[in-house]
Amino acid sequence: MMQTLSEPPPDAPLSPAAERNTGPILEVLKAHLPAQGSVLEIAAGTGQHACAFARALPGLDWTPSDPDPEARASIAAWRGVSDAANLREPLALDVRERQSWPDRQWSAIVCINMVHISPWSATEALMEMAGRTLAPAGLLALYGPYREAETPLADSNAAFDESLKARDPAWGLRDRDDVIAEAKARGLAFTLRKALPANNLMLLFRRA
Repeated sequence: MMQTLSEPPPDAPLSPAAERNTGPILEVLKAHLPAQGSVLEIAAGTGQHACAFARALPGLDWTPSDPDPEARASIAAWRGVSDAANLREPLALDVRERQSWPDRQWSAIVCINMVHISPWSATEALMEMAGRTLAPAGLLALYGPYREAETPLADSNAAFDESLKARDPAWGLRDRDDVIAEAKARGLAFTLRKALPANNLMLLFRRA
């Protein structure tokens, strides 16, 4: 298991899931992100991923974001104990509020475990803004569980889907092909599906 930091900040949440999936996600990012450039992380949560990825990818200027003030406080706490000089302060960015997006281009946008824990309108907005703000050939990387027509849904993912919908009927696992279609409509070409542990997927897209 890859550790994000040797000593987590005392007042910040520690996500066991982030500890487990950081390594597999990072291996995909290392293979497909540019050596240099700027990355926007959407819904960065605790900030563990941001710290680990910024440290491992020093040529990339990494900007985490989250609409939740508590999440941004956690990101700031993790950033405070990070030795990654390329890790920026968290942005108060809500994907559905277009005015909250910085007026700039990004080499890549990374979004981990948001698509299923948000209404579909959040995915639509993510694709729209990625199509607008990614540089030519820029990468959009999504991670999480998805439904796939050709693959039976794992029991654990089915139970997770039910629990999400019980919390909010607008949440739930999305159909991979619906996500791909939404991306295509915004000028983003689907380039990679990679299976990762615990029945999760990395889906990669490139702006034309």
